[in-house]
Amino acid sequence: MSGEEEENAAELKIGEEFLKAKCLMNCEVAIILEHKYEQIQQHASESDPSSQVSQVFEKSLQYVKRFSRYKNPDAVRQVRETLSRYGLAEYELCTLGNLCPDTSGEATALVPSLKSGGRFVGDAGDEKIEKMLNDLSLIKKFE
Repeated sequence: MSGEEEENAAELKIGEEFLKAKCLMNCEVAIILEHKYEQIQQHASESDPSSQVSQVFEKSLQYVKRFSRYKNPDAVRQVRETLSRYGLAEYELCTLGNLCPDTSGEATALVPSLKSGGRFVGDAGDEKIEKMLNDLSLIKKFE
């Protein structure tokens, strides 16, 4: 080994660059791509191939729209704000926002770093995770 720590997402050891990176949830990417798609469509001309939407772009847009849990831009903003209040890393925030687990057990199975980071330990930690998930479900319910 070269003296560097081995990466382990379960313990939030994912590399310095990734820890500092801004992650986006699928619903955020969908909003961005839809906006870009509308711009392209407004300026599109049949004779200009650069104004056409690529197949990769279309497939990417279809994917994020299909797997977005939140469709309303206000709800998307609320999800990010809500999860940010719990002191989550970007990776954790986006994973929970994308997958929307129903229970604290599901959440910690999907994002093991919630428990290993010491922020959500024991019964009080489980209650805090349940509160966070309940906040998300309320956003979805009133979307």
